[in-house]
Amino acid sequence: MNVFEGTDEPFVAPEVSAFKYRQVMNYITDAIEQGRFEAGEKLPSIRVLSELLTVSKNSVIRAYEILEAQDMVYSVARSGYRVNVLAKQESTALAPPTDVDLLSVAKEVLTVSKERHVMPAGSAHPSSELPAVKQLYAEIGRHSRRQTHTPSHYQLPPGDTNLLKQVLKITEQNGISSKPSDIVITNGAQQAISLAFRAITSPGDIVAIETPCYFGLLLMLESLGLKVLEIPCDTVSGMDINALESALQQWPIKAVLVTPNFSNPSGALMPVPSRKRLLEVCKGISIIEDDVFGGLAYAKPLPSLKMMDENESVIYVSSLSKTLDSRLRIGWVVSHKYQASISKRLISESMGGHNLIQSAVADFLSTGKYKQHLRRAQKLYQENNQQFCKLLRQALDSHCVLKGGYQLTMPKGSFLCWLVLPSSVCGYRVYRQALVKGISILPGRLFATNRQFEHCIRFSLANFHDTIQWRDAITELADIIALQLK
Repeated sequence: MNVFEGTDEPFVAPEVSAFKYRQVMNYITDAIEQGRFEAGEKLPSIRVLSELLTVSKNSVIRAYEILEAQDMVYSVARSGYRVNVLAKQESTALAPPTDVDLLSVAKEVLTVSKERHVMPAGSAHPSSELPAVKQLYAEIGRHSRRQTHTPSHYQLPPGDTNLLKQVLKITEQNGISSKPSDIVITNGAQQAISLAFRAITSPGDIVAIETPCYFGLLLMLESLGLKVLEIPCDTVSGMDINALESALQQWPIKAVLVTPNFSNPSGALMPVPSRKRLLEVCKGISIIEDDVFGGLAYAKPLPSLKMMDENESVIYVSSLSKTLDSRLRIGWVVSHKYQASISKRLISESMGGHNLIQSAVADFLSTGKYKQHLRRAQKLYQENNQQFCKLLRQALDSHCVLKGGYQLTMPKGSFLCWLVLPSSVCGYRVYRQALVKGISILPGRLFATNRQFEHCIRFSLANFHDTIQWRDAITELADIIALQLK
């Protein structure tokens, strides 16, 4: 009987797979999760695993490369691979529903985001340097000049007729079957989600959300008087559906808010099986699907929850704020069941939307330039993420106290990445010290209600440039982090 090197555990042949490297990955991750290898411990060599699992050395090499990219392992020159300190996450019991109180920290961070920095990686705004943005504002200028010859009027819900047609095309391209009467144009995705919650909940109700979660959504839930139940998320695959199912059995959850495509801040992408299971466990419960980053997938996008929904339980929300320009404040909500209720609330609170911006954006979208813009943005953001993460890893690994002791996500879309540091590091202290050096980042405490991500940092890389200025700032940031561990 084969025995895993360095252990007394018998080797059980993995399930036969068409992709041999996956067998290797599964075997290594299982061994780590079962505690057969401790943090920092050396893993079997490429030759040993090749002979043990009867696979080629190339399959083992590929498995280790992928696991290293996922921060499960790290390489040591001339010594092979070792287990990352953070590879095995301790599971925690679900915290009970709680109120949200993040306003003071959020206001501080949002005020700072207006300043100029040598490394502007804080606020999640898309690049304004892409050609389509200039073309868009030229269109807005033309519409602005026309306004002097047009009678003043309110843009009542559901929105500008031409814009509704263009948004319908976008949703159809995303595989969502809907009608213009199912869509309401809103003042960004934030308002769309708020209107959706008000249509299906009342103050005091419990809603389930991902954790970590975008702080703007947490603030919005606070303003609505809703209690938040935070469901743990994996930085790669998103919401833990088992934890959600357990929560649904314990508490009267009224709605679930989820971002399957590149959640903010971690960039997690929920796999299709998890999406199917999410719909199964939430039967009879409304799901609000936040898809603001869905258009920025680097590869073929996965089907949305709305596309897979057969019970009209999903309220779909998206916008142009992350894919085109955040200053537009153009979002939309797709829901046949709640369309009338959402429109009524929109009229009562703001008499609709901004007619100048809606008509101008509609004309811009009708030119077909948006699709070309998305391709350029996807390519730019993928290159930015890859190069930034490479430089940050090099800077962090130059400190022996950090090497193998952190996780850095590599999302398959969007322009965000998430750094998980040792628990003794205070991300907020790093954030404050970095600001002094002109480095803008976001501390992890913004993305949860109980500071459980105090040791994390979010980066926004839409405006990354591989310059001496950025490289020096990345080195400076790594120095600041390392000093907390000495």
